[in-house]
Amino acid sequence: MNPPVQWYRLGRVEYGDGLELQRQLQEARKTNAVPDTLVLLEHPPVLTLGRGAKDDNILMPKPQLDALGVEVFETDRGGDVTYHGPGQIVGYPLLHLGPGRQDVRKYVRAIEELMIRTVADWGIVATRIEQWPGVWVAESRRGGPRKIAALGVHLSRWYTKHGFALNVRTDLSHFELIVPCGIKEAGVTSMRDELQRDVAVAEVEDRIVHHFRDVFECEVTPGPEPRRTVSVVVTRDDGRVLLLQRTPARGGFWQPVTGRVEPGESPVQAAQRELREETGFESAVAPLGYEHVFAFGEAQLIRETAFSAGAAGPVRLDPSEHVAFEWLTPAEAIAKVPHAGLAKAISLGSGAG
Repeated sequence: MNPPVQWYRLGRVEYGDGLELQRQLQEARKTNAVPDTLVLLEHPPVLTLGRGAKDDNILMPKPQLDALGVEVFETDRGGDVTYHGPGQIVGYPLLHLGPGRQDVRKYVRAIEELMIRTVADWGIVATRIEQWPGVWVAESRRGGPRKIAALGVHLSRWYTKHGFALNVRTDLSHFELIVPCGIKEAGVTSMRDELQRDVAVAEVEDRIVHHFRDVFECEVTPGPEPRRTVSVVVTRDDGRVLLLQRTPARGGFWQPVTGRVEPGESPVQAAQRELREETGFESAVAPLGYEHVFAFGEAQLIRETAFSAGAAGPVRLDPSEHVAFEWLTPAEAIAKVPHAGLAKAISLGSGAG
C-alpha cells in the first residue's frame, strides 16, 4: 500500500485562493506537517492557461470576459487553456511520489483511470484518445468525440500540484469562450448531457474518493473539518467600505470585520457578535448568500460565511485585534484585502458586483 491520503470536500473556492491553498498544502507536505492530500472543490467561472497555452485559444477579449465575471489566470500546470466553473469537480491531488512511483506518465494515466472509473458508475463509457489529452466520450450524445474531463498537472521533485476537472453539471456554453485545451476538432460534454438528467456533485465526489483508493492503492480518510469563520462587510451611506488593520502579531493586513464561529454559535450569531466586538456597532447583519474556503497561515483551512451590515456611529476598535481603520471605495477595499474570497464578499456586500 502507498501512504495514506486525507481528502477534503471544500465546495466553492475562488481560483486565486485555490492556488494559494495548493501552495500551502504542498509546502506542508514537504515538511511532513500534513499527509498526502486530495482536495475536491468547485471554482467560479475562470479560464486558466497552462505552460503550453496559446493566447489565441481565448476567443473573447478581456473586457467582455470581465463583463461576464470570468477571470483569467496563468498557471504552472501542463497543457493549454481550459475552463473551470460551477458544476465541475476540480480535484487537486497534493502527493509525494516516492520511490517506485516516480513516473509522470504513470501518474497521469492513473488520474485518467480515476475519471474513467468514476463516470462508469453512471454507465458512461469514457476512454483515452492518444493524440488528445484528457478523458473522452468517444461517441457522445452531443455528437462525435467529446471531452468529459480535463487534466493538467505540475510536478516538482515528485511533489504534485493541479490535477483534473470533471464536467458533472457544468454550463458547457462557457467553453465557447475558448478552444478547450487547444483542440479545435472536438468539443466537450458533461455527465448531465450524456445522461440527460442532473447528477449530484456530492455523489460524484464520493465515487471519486472510492476509486482514488483503488487506483492509487492507498487508504483515504476525511481530513479535519475547516475552521468556521464569518466576515461582515460594513458600508456607509456614501458607499464606502470599512476595513480594519490587524495588529502586527496578527499579520498586520487589512480586512473587513472577521472572526471565528464559536462552539454553539450559528454563523449569523457569530457575525453579530464580531461586529459589536470589533467596531462597537449594533447594526443588524444580513447574509450575502456567499461561502468560500481558503487557506490561512500554515495550511489551516477556513470556511467563511459572508454578511453585510450598515455603519452605526463612530468605529470603536478593539486594540488587542486591530490598530487602525479606513473607509474606502469598494475598488480600493478589494485591492487591499489578502484573499480573493474576501474581495468577492466586499463586491457583493457593497453592491459593486
